[in-house]
Amino acid sequence: MYWYASVLIMGEAKRRKNLGIPPREKTKDIKVPQLDKKAIQQKVRSTLYKYPIIPFLFYGAAILILIGGLIYVFKSFKIA
Repeated sequence: MYWYASVLIMGEAKRRKNLGIPPREKTKDIKVPQLDKKAIQQKVRSTLYKYPIIPFLFYGAAILILIGGLIYVFKSFKIA
């Protein structure tokens, strides 16, 4: 009775050893590429200098979304 429970709880290493399978090979460490903050800042700045309307478009879109959300809340809760 207890041996069946130990088989269910047995870890992968013990199971592989009991089955005669060699141990699993360790995976190689994945190296995360380093981000060059200066280069990214330079690209963003050059894009913003090239198209100076972009910040106004983002701010305008954010304000429209906020106003739309307020209208939705007022309509759904019938506040007005």
